[in-house]
Amino acid sequence: MVALARTQAADFAAAGQKIDIENVSHRFELKGAPLPVLDNVSFSVEPGSFVALLGPSGCGKSTLLRLLAGLDHPTEGSLKVDGEEVGEPDPSRILVFQDPTLFPWRTVWDNVALGLEAQGILKSSKARVDNAVELVGLTGFEKAYPHQLSGGMAQRVALARALVNEPRLLLLDEPLGKLDSLTRLTMQTEIVKIWQDAGLTALLVTHDVEEALFLTQRVLIFGPRPARIVADIAVDLPYPRHRGDPRLAELRREALGHLGLAETW
Repeated sequence: MVALARTQAADFAAAGQKIDIENVSHRFELKGAPLPVLDNVSFSVEPGSFVALLGPSGCGKSTLLRLLAGLDHPTEGSLKVDGEEVGEPDPSRILVFQDPTLFPWRTVWDNVALGLEAQGILKSSKARVDNAVELVGLTGFEKAYPHQLSGGMAQRVALARALVNEPRLLLLDEPLGKLDSLTRLTMQTEIVKIWQDAGLTALLVTHDVEEALFLTQRVLIFGPRPARIVADIAVDLPYPRHRGDPRLAELRREALGHLGLAETW
């Protein structure tokens, strides 16, 4: 992928958004009984930061992303973005799922353009589609269809489809979970480049300790459902990072300890 200069990336997003989550609890109704998933969660994220949410499967991490995206509303507590309470979904906050969910009858370019088309502004914003395709490294594949793409390329299309909306907050819900290990390693590096070039705030949900530490600046570790934050780890390493760095090994040991897996080290 050819990284765009920051002056070009400014076309995608202004400075990232600030997040303030205060005393958020959430529960679902399951067969007439309450199912608590989040329990009094509070934290803040500074604009332009990259933060991972790490914890056991089903503990409520993805639910928290949905609340920030405005797809659901918390049972209790407050979620604010740039000081404003999160209400309905907004193009400034984009959620990218594990499954790329591309339309098979649309080309790469047309899949990326979908949001602008829905807003009725595609005719005047075609350059944004071209720039988003370039940002994720798919120049030359604009006319390809999803069945002609690898898993990693399809996930790049999903990222471009998000970035074309010029988000200031990118919410990533295990976006690499279905990729093979080699493609996943490559895409981890690409996601860091996209975040750096676009200058937005990013939150990543993952079950992969190494992925969280390699990509992000800070790792929030959640306990079992109903989830509470049990640790807040600063990843005090510059980019680009190297997987064999002894400091990453130390942080991995610390994170596994908070997850009750210290004996696996």
